[in-house]
Amino acid sequence: FSNCSHLEQISVDSKNSKYVSIDNVLFTKDLQALIFYPCKNKQTKYTIPSSVTTIGRSAFSNCTSLTQITIPSSVTSIGNQSFFECSSLTDITIPSSVTSIGNKAFSKCSSLTQITIPSSVTSIGGGSFSECSSLTQITIPSSVTSIGEGAFSHCSKIAQITIPSSVTSIGEGAFFKCSSLTQIIIPSLVTSIGNGAFFKCSSLTQITIPSSVT
Repeated sequence: FSNCSHLEQISVDSKNSKYVSIDNVLFTKDLQALIFYPCKNKQTKYTIPSSVTTIGRSAFSNCTSLTQITIPSSVTSIGNQSFFECSSLTDITIPSSVTSIGNKAFSKCSSLTQITIPSSVTSIGGGSFSECSSLTQITIPSSVTSIGEGAFSHCSKIAQITIPSSVTSIGEGAFFKCSSLTQIIIPSLVTSIGNGAFFKCSSLTQITIPSSVT
């Protein structure tokens, strides 16, 4: 149902053995996975039920009315494009139960100003926070070992970011067009920096590349 921009409600037959609808939101029958939230739902705030462990691919994609989403501590996985283009979203907290953030999970959340990635996360998916044009602050924990392709590309307001010493690889275009970034220190465990990782970082005045980079 991705990009069904006028969809307001989803109903599921009570006899359906696989799926259920609660307040017009589609879940698996056991309520462990949130499958889809209708784009045209007019609510500005939504709390994901505490039974949910997985937020599905494109589950909240293009939900432009939502300003706040509460993710419970039961959630361990945020799927690809889960919150893609939630352009009004200003407030979201990723709980410490989350271990994986999918590709483009928060891409084009243009009203999001800050985000803290919990220490349970080990990898940041490709384009996870790309085109978050209002993002000024992001905290990457020391548990992260890889920063995916285009993870923070087009985040034009981030002036400073600390790459933790645990990171071993920086993907292609990871910080592409982060035009406010002035300084970057690459930690000593990094062995590879992808093509265009810092391309068009036009305010960058200082960068340190360690001897570990091959």
